[in-house]
Amino acid sequence: MALAVVASRALDGLAAPEVRVEVHLANGLPSFTLVGLADTEVKEARERVRAALAESGFDFPHNKRITVNLAPADLPKESGRFDLPIAIGILAALGVVPVARLAGIEFAGELSLAGELRPVRGALALALAAREAHPRPVLVLPAASAREAARVGGLDIREAQHLSEVVAALLPPADGQAWAPDGALRLPRAQAPAAPAAAGVADLREVKGQAAAKRALEIAAAGGHSLLLVGPPGTGKSMLAQRLPGLLPPLTDDEALATAALHSISSGGFDAAAWRHRPVRAPHHSASAVALVGGGSPPRPGEISLAHGGVLFLDELPEFPRSALEALREPLETGRITISRAARQAHYPARFQLVAAMNPCPCGWLGAFAATGKSCRCTPDAVARYQGKLSGPLLDRIDMQVEVTAVPAAELLAAADGEATEAVAGRVAQARDRQQARQGRTNADLDAGQVDDRCALDEPAQRFLQAAAQRLGWSGRSLHRVMKLARTIADLAGRDAVGVAEVAEAVQYRRALPGG
Repeated sequence: MALAVVASRALDGLAAPEVRVEVHLANGLPSFTLVGLADTEVKEARERVRAALAESGFDFPHNKRITVNLAPADLPKESGRFDLPIAIGILAALGVVPVARLAGIEFAGELSLAGELRPVRGALALALAAREAHPRPVLVLPAASAREAARVGGLDIREAQHLSEVVAALLPPADGQAWAPDGALRLPRAQAPAAPAAAGVADLREVKGQAAAKRALEIAAAGGHSLLLVGPPGTGKSMLAQRLPGLLPPLTDDEALATAALHSISSGGFDAAAWRHRPVRAPHHSASAVALVGGGSPPRPGEISLAHGGVLFLDELPEFPRSALEALREPLETGRITISRAARQAHYPARFQLVAAMNPCPCGWLGAFAATGKSCRCTPDAVARYQGKLSGPLLDRIDMQVEVTAVPAAELLAAADGEATEAVAGRVAQARDRQQARQGRTNADLDAGQVDDRCALDEPAQRFLQAAAQRLGWSGRSLHRVMKLARTIADLAGRDAVGVAEVAEAVQYRRALPGG
């Protein structure tokens, strides 16, 4: 009998718990049994490993009873990431690879039938988990996955193209000399690709007119506030939303790693060209609740998690399924989502900046006659039903609700170019720096216990806000969100105190929907 143990990792949401791949060879009826709550893709490793070993020039133990256990047994295992550790474990159990050489090394990789190593999903998540578990672990991955994981510092990540390369690196040197003192593998160290050049962004100066909406966009960018743009077709709602990412500062290294790790475990994978760029997600209005917040079996992140650290743009907001919109309520408040299934539960961060756009009525022309000459054909009941697709609790969680009015054609043609994105982004960066120095987060991320302290109002401003809240029937949440908006407006102006002027402007961004 022979036993070998190889270290690897599974994916459980954004976590990557360690898995011990135990390979046991015994005499008896020839068989290849794989246990340990393995999914179909993992069980198919038997055929891939058998062919890969043969094509790589190694003898497969056809006359042995092979048992592969993926421990812990109660942790679900999926995908082909265990092909490489299973193959190495079989060779170690046969005595081809020294068992002692496997200490301190983690393996992950899918094998082709010819023994080539194919990339695995979630390489960044694997690397982050390995760094937390060990002082400086050695991670052996397929080349593409290794370069992705190399963005995580504090790891010794080696890349390989073929199973035979990994085996050769584990064998003693051919000249009979001892291994290197540090036990380093004779595999190339993975290097993260160079950071891509900054992509061109849509310029805010291209939006003609709409001074009030552009001011609201600047405030939203400065404080990380959610924004709803309401107006007739063609008024520039989508143009404004598309220019928000250009106003935001680039991601820090920690933020970039968190965002990239989420994308690495998604079905689309991580795009190296998007490194340190804030993600922008714009799902179609036919997207389901599962597509938006995540789900499936095993649970995968949805659009709100893939927009973590960036912007989620929902155009034609009332056309989204009601269940999908209501599922946004908790993530908008907490910045995270918990997906629960009968056998599994996954936690994903979802601190995104929501920008939504909608028409004021089904036909779209409510209130636009003076500028366009087009009259609204909708009855008051139809308008109420259309706007009623957005529930009160959802609207209560959107910081800013701004009307984007129609601009007459003559004014559009005569309008001069506005401020460039670069100039506005400079003011946004300064306001965010003030917030980071004061509280270590954006104003929109302040919790209820911090609002009274960080967004304190002077006495006249308190009286003004109290009167407005009583007249408009605001909830406590609305009151706090107006205080955060006022604090952001003061930060943009470089003022420490929050006065009546800031509160009055903030109140204007919490008005009811037009015609509602």
